[in-house]
Amino acid sequence: MHPAHLILLIGLLYLLGFGALSYMRRQGLSARFAVEGLLITLAAAGLAYSGVSFHPVLFFVVLYLVTMRVRLLVDLGNWLTSKGRYEQALKVFRLALRLGADTVSRQIVLINRGVTQLKMQEPQAALETLRTALAGGQVLAGARYLAAGYYNLGLACRRTGREAEAVGHFNAAIDAWPNSIYAHAATRALRRKKERSKK
Repeated sequence: MHPAHLILLIGLLYLLGFGALSYMRRQGLSARFAVEGLLITLAAAGLAYSGVSFHPVLFFVVLYLVTMRVRLLVDLGNWLTSKGRYEQALKVFRLALRLGADTVSRQIVLINRGVTQLKMQEPQAALETLRTALAGGQVLAGARYLAAGYYNLGLACRRTGREAEAVGHFNAAIDAWPNSIYAHAATRALRRKKERSKK
């Protein structure tokens, strides 16, 4: 098989595989992801046709790093948050937003940035970030992120004295994905409020 054909095959299978995963998660295929992946694949195949040789694995690694750059930065930001390195995490999230995040990836970045701000004890900043992430009431990234976003928005509201709004967001987290850890946490938060009001 000609190296260019192998590169085309790898690139198209990669795009089809990630596209199928996106549809299974009900995210839809990002036009930016598809265009970037296709352009990189065509450029690499063109180079291979002209005689430039490079290993197909190297092509796959470059394709993955370029098309998944925002998601990889989110993972890095979350790791930094888990280590208590909040300022560094926020810088990574800012970089992710500047690197051409599509709509779904942008929502994921903002939700994770809001969680980091909550952990930094900055509930007002988290409130603004999460409201931006959830504007329109829909998270295209799927039920997991929708539940996480609403639960953390509920926490931000509670911590800024907006209890009625917090209750609404906790209920929205439960509705988004009833069996998720976020729904269970939201249920506990609502139960604690009822217990406090009885005292």
